Amino acid sequence: MKAQGALAFALGWAIALNSIAQTSPQASTRVGFTVDGAKIIVRIADNPTSRDFVSMLPLTLKFSDFNAMEKITYLPRRLTTQGSTGSAPANGDLIYFVPWGNLGFFYNAARRDVTYDDRVIPIGTIVIGYERLNELETGPVRVERIP
Repeated sequence: MKAQGALAFALGWAIALNSIAQTSPQASTRVGFTVDGAKIIVRIADNPTSRDFVSMLPLTLKFSDFNAMEKITYLPRRLTTQGSTGSAPANGDLIYFVPWGNLGFFYNAARRDVTYDDRVIPIGTIVIGYERLNELETGPVRVERIP
């Protein structure tokens, strides 16, 4: 009888997780950042700001280093922030910094007080290619949604 209860519990969780995945397609959206054959893949967060970012793709961007802490770039226009909340960024996070209107990949969060900041909105997290962040500065970066 305990096995049947555990099976029912597991089946219930599987149905719930599948429902969440179906109602939140953004949670499975991936975006590729490609420069000279090097690719960084980011799993996109589910918030209005990240959805606005994805709606702009494809893009070609130029990245630079900021304060030995982030690789940053500027978008053709500001992103919406209404309905999005801030975060405490961590290494590997792609964020939108509201005051400047820029995107940034954090790679040295130890240089910053990494507590919650309502001006730092999560766009996504690197899932492949974190070790290639320095290559973003070597040329134009093609940014596009990955099917």
